[in-house]
Amino acid sequence: MQGEDGAHGIAAPVIIGILNITADSFSDGGRYLNPGAAVEKGLSLAAEGADMVEAGAESSNPDGAHVDDEDEWSRLEPAVLALKRAGVLLSVDTRKASVMRRALALGADMINDVTGLRDPGAVEAVRGSAARLVVMFARNTGPRAEAAARGGGDVLGEIGAFFEERLASLGKAGIDTGRLVLDPGMGFFLGGTPGPSLEVLLRLRSLRRFGRPICVSVSRKSFIGAALGRAVGERGAGTLAAELWAWVNGASYIRTHEPRPLRDAIRMILAIRAAARK
Repeated sequence: MQGEDGAHGIAAPVIIGILNITADSFSDGGRYLNPGAAVEKGLSLAAEGADMVEAGAESSNPDGAHVDDEDEWSRLEPAVLALKRAGVLLSVDTRKASVMRRALALGADMINDVTGLRDPGAVEAVRGSAARLVVMFARNTGPRAEAAARGGGDVLGEIGAFFEERLASLGKAGIDTGRLVLDPGMGFFLGGTPGPSLEVLLRLRSLRRFGRPICVSVSRKSFIGAALGRAVGERGAGTLAAELWAWVNGASYIRTHEPRPLRDAIRMILAIRAAARK
């Protein structure tokens, strides 16, 4: 799944294509609620260079509506079944234990919980599986990001303390910490201004001290729009720049809406590095 440039010790990241089967995601809400459209989009993400597709059916943006367990699963199930049948590696973005169990029963390869697996029911749901588990930091206390302005403060200190606690607690709960992927959160998960997200990207490499892979999700997010003065549909270049920065500064997993330009940019950088060895 990952390429390796042995001489320089740099590996291509796992590119995760974002499949929002939601009514209200900030970037593409409502486009893939139809099961056929969701499956087609998932297959397209894989064809465009995603190593893994991540399906989510409840938006975590500040204006996202609550989706109950049954509705969430009814949106996810057709895509999960079809994508697994097609041999696509699959992550499921959910905070609900019942949805995790069903996704894992159908072969989900990874679970991404934006609430950091703080629900004991979620821990119980994933304990017996072999799936990778993304544990995300967020400053909000509820299940959704918040647009409230927050000072940068010691955001890396907050993130570090959270990861320390989660690694210890999940290990004590019987989760093999070797399965964990750490996500520092971005955009409104850190605050309504760009400062905290930019600070995290600047110092991202410091999070490698936990010895676990880092996942970064910056695609089309608010801080890019604020930094560049760009609407959601005009954030492609800013997204790509932030994703490449994250990669060369230690991210092993990158979630993106657009796998193809990211894949091409990574291949180009690795080709340049390879030329230096000739």
